[in-house]
Amino acid sequence: MNNDTNTSSILFEELVPGGGHTSFILKKDQVLRMTDVEGHANVSLMMLNAHQHSERLNLPDTLKAQHTAKLTKGHCFYSDMGRVLAAITEDTCGWHDSLGGVLNAQEVLAKYGVGRYQELRNNFYRNGTDNLLVEMGKWNLDLQDLLMVVNFFSKVTVDDEGSLFFEPNHSCAGDYVELYTPMDTLVILTAIQHPLDPNPEYHPRPVQLSWRNAESESISEVCRQSRPENGRAFHNTERFYL
Repeated sequence: MNNDTNTSSILFEELVPGGGHTSFILKKDQVLRMTDVEGHANVSLMMLNAHQHSERLNLPDTLKAQHTAKLTKGHCFYSDMGRVLAAITEDTCGWHDSLGGVLNAQEVLAKYGVGRYQELRNNFYRNGTDNLLVEMGKWNLDLQDLLMVVNFFSKVTVDDEGSLFFEPNHSCAGDYVELYTPMDTLVILTAIQHPLDPNPEYHPRPVQLSWRNAESESISEVCRQSRPENGRAFHNTERFYL
């Protein structure tokens, strides 16, 4: 845990091992901190309305409304109902990928070779799609509900020809990002390598999670004020709880 976090305010902590996955409801007015423990982590993450799963993260609207494909402090994640599922209120990494998607079984096999449970036991090679589906099943969701993901701690740039490039060594040990939720949000994530990561070895990195209550109503102001559209999205979210 980073020294600038008041440990007395932490509600819960969890270490997601490299290749691991988890899901939970991040409640209204809570903050989730995700910390890259070793450096070079990647967290592929989905978000949905915790109580109405038909409302879910809309990445195209998220990017279009905020005029960016680079997600960092001050940016919000819009649902397909125009509400704020989460907002980035702190970020030491500075860039999180919205374009690269998530690793599937075929890509893992092609990139890293065979890594079966029979030989490797709990160190077998996992993939992001199956990891997310395992967690989704716990919430009565299945393949048709699989969404676009945000890849936290990863940076992908685009050249003039439209080709995507993964930036190695982007996230360092101790880097963190904090998500504030103005509504109850179902979070589903896996700590798995980015599909464009050029590392030829299967080596997903662990991520530390910690929960706390938001300390003040002003925590989201930088996000609310960064774009006029964000202010309207927060307003839509507040109306949802009237």
